[in-house]
Amino acid sequence: MRAHRRLARVSLLSVVIAAAFLAAAVAVSRAEEKKPGAVIVLSRADAAASTASAAGEQPDPYLWLEDIDGERALAWVRAQNAETARKLESQPIYKELYANAKAALDSASRLPAVEQRGKWVYNFWKDDKHSRGIYRRATLDELRKPEPAWQTVLDVDALAAKEGKPWVFHGMSCLQPTYKRCLVELSPGGGDAEEIREFDSETLAFVAAPEGFALPTAKTNIAWRDENSVFVGTDFGPGSLTDSGYPRIVKLWKRGTPIAEARTIYEGKQASVSVNGFRLRSNEGNVDLVSEGLDFWTTAYQQLVGDRLETLDLPATAEVSDLFRGRLIVALKEDWQREDKTFKQDSVLIADPAALRGGQGKVEVLVEAAANEVVEDVDAAESGILVTMLDSVRGRLYRYEPAPPGETADGRTSTGWSRRLVPFPDNGALGVTSVDASSGDAFVKYESFATPPTLYYVADANPAPEQVKQQQPTFDGSRFEVTQQWTISADGTKVPYFQVAPKGMALDGSHPAHIFSYGGFRNALVPSYSGSYEQLYGAYGKMWLERGGVFALANIRGGGEFGEKWHQGAVKPNHVHAFEDFEAVAADLIARKVTSKEHLGIEGRSNGGLLVLSTMIRRPDLYGAVICGSPLADMRRYHKMLAGASWVAEYGDPDKPDEWAYISKYSPYQNAQTGKGYPPIFFYLSTRDDRVHPGHARKMAARLEEQGYDVTYFEEIEGGHGASVTNEQLAHRLALSYTHLWNRLGNK
Repeated sequence: MRAHRRLARVSLLSVVIAAAFLAAAVAVSRAEEKKPGAVIVLSRADAAASTASAAGEQPDPYLWLEDIDGERALAWVRAQNAETARKLESQPIYKELYANAKAALDSASRLPAVEQRGKWVYNFWKDDKHSRGIYRRATLDELRKPEPAWQTVLDVDALAAKEGKPWVFHGMSCLQPTYKRCLVELSPGGGDAEEIREFDSETLAFVAAPEGFALPTAKTNIAWRDENSVFVGTDFGPGSLTDSGYPRIVKLWKRGTPIAEARTIYEGKQASVSVNGFRLRSNEGNVDLVSEGLDFWTTAYQQLVGDRLETLDLPATAEVSDLFRGRLIVALKEDWQREDKTFKQDSVLIADPAALRGGQGKVEVLVEAAANEVVEDVDAAESGILVTMLDSVRGRLYRYEPAPPGETADGRTSTGWSRRLVPFPDNGALGVTSVDASSGDAFVKYESFATPPTLYYVADANPAPEQVKQQQPTFDGSRFEVTQQWTISADGTKVPYFQVAPKGMALDGSHPAHIFSYGGFRNALVPSYSGSYEQLYGAYGKMWLERGGVFALANIRGGGEFGEKWHQGAVKPNHVHAFEDFEAVAADLIARKVTSKEHLGIEGRSNGGLLVLSTMIRRPDLYGAVICGSPLADMRRYHKMLAGASWVAEYGDPDKPDEWAYISKYSPYQNAQTGKGYPPIFFYLSTRDDRVHPGHARKMAARLEEQGYDVTYFEEIEGGHGASVTNEQLAHRLALSYTHLWNRLGNK
């Protein structure tokens, strides 16, 4: 039931998360926020004019580094990479850390993230024999065995070798209930742009055109309508993309016909982010929708009824997420006054589509968040609805079922729905990785900072978790204590963070500490065996914790840990609060004598890269080292570079003087100065990142070097926004990062 989720916006974080899930095949169908963006090419004159448009601004001396594949720019990259290899790779600790990372990433026991489709359970897997991965499947009974007999569905390494292209697997979405017809997404080099090919899951072969659906590489939205038609938005030629570089037009494409003959269903605005068509399915009826992302946080929904589109009466910030028995599941991000009833912010509704079109039917509350509890995800099963929630950033899973009015088992008053807790271990993160459309059975993953990922099977008929598999520990988690700490930000807001530290640790300020955070786009950071949101299979425990380090995960504003108000607390002029919250966490670790400035390192990537760059410039007195991945840095031009225009609703528009007034105060590229004592910094990114332009990191590194700071830089050729494709590439980047930290922060 997840395959429809191709909404018309992408956070900077989402593809990194998706890449982790893709390594386990979950992102095949969970790519909710994966799809914005095509490359926008600016001429040098256009770029220079834009940069110097504000009064008093000087021409950008490093504009040439925005020429992604330019000879001069790539020569600079090669020189930087060579210097980084000289500085870090020759050190014994690098070799040890690389071995640690590679062992964790290649461990045969690591948990396969799976998706059930009928009798088959699918998984995407990488190992030392399959660096680009194999898409494989097994039966549920086979999966329960210690050593399942997997059947290879698609060997990406073999395909890449055969066709001479560096293919990266981005998923396979199959049409229920038979799952015979599938759409494979392949990216050349790992960027967001993908080639689409139809695949037959019975013959295990591609379906050749013209019989099969196939599209060349582009940023494409495509979803099955039925066996012989798909909704599609792609690069149809001039004028078919939005200013953000994503599809502006949705067409209905019938099997066996050329794409040029596909019927246009809807054309969105040029200034919108993206337009998307998809079908939601249930046994009680299907619903065809077209969504237009007006900006990153507002969407207009229309239902295709026959050949006519009818607008759904919903708040612009609402999100349609699933379908249960023919009724839409809708998440609210603001209060909604409908007739004589007010539906509260962060609640989840269930609604008859006809009622939202002005006809007969009901709109009612399914979930209403309370206190520190917030809905994280909603998944429709066959006989009930699974709701994943965060309670003070700890995972909970509830099952909601239709029920007569009255008091429920947990003491709540039912308004037509019963709620019961699906029991899982406490103090960790939960994720529903798959719900089978036919049976309603689900797979759920649990993990914590010290507990390896564990896969559970939750049958629809008896929703009691059955443990199926658990990864073998990468490190000795019993040596460490996990606590949730709270500190006070500059404006008085209480901000939580998790701390992972040795049991009985002396509070003497001597411990190397590492803070990871993000702070934007409504993305919640939850307890993870990988430390960060990236799937690293516990490598951080071996590379950092067991060597004497302390780890902290900061739940700062801008994320979704406490609902939409927490997110809005760092949007546009409030974005500075994310920096203040992060600085409060760093100061608290120092005040509590966990660490000291000389031993404190920080890391962020994407929007988190902007975070660590900005706070490094604001408060260099707090940090001893910085890791900055795939960052935004030049906030004067971010909206003119690749997919940047889609994020104006999060940061603001630099071309508007009143909005540039607050952005300009924290934009790293404009605010870096000589003689401020910035800590040593390590940049990593990918040339093939078609989400956040590589020019951000390149220009920032060049400027800091010019100003005399200690800069280490590594740019992987492929990998997209995730900055790696193979386990070797990821292990290399992790080893460089932690070598940088240990060199700068020291080990007690």
